[in-house]
Amino acid sequence: MNSMTYVLTTNGVLFLISLLFWKFPPKKINRLYGYRTYKAMLNQQIWDFANSTFNQTFLMYSGFSFLGGLLLASFSAKELSWEPMVLVMLSIIVSIIKTERALNDTFTEEGKKKK
Repeated sequence: MNSMTYVLTTNGVLFLISLLFWKFPPKKINRLYGYRTYKAMLNQQIWDFANSTFNQTFLMYSGFSFLGGLLLASFSAKELSWEPMVLVMLSIIVSIIKTERALNDTFTEEGKKKK
């Protein structure tokens, strides 16, 4: 598989998924779709905040990942193997960490908004 196809099927698909999450966020707490952690599912206010925060950061970092992968594929002298996948994993991990930090900064462990 050539490098450009690899980037499009990894980083490109991740960016497409982030666009879907951003365009069609989950409305109600559910176990199938959305940012689902214990704290995010405590109540509707936290659910809305967590999904909004995650969708924004996920869109941004998956976009960076996609652009970075395209740059790697364009300027790489050899075929890419693991590099685009590292960008995918970093995008997901950074989005989760930023969302959890925002949840901890905004809400208490009981699910009430901090003052």
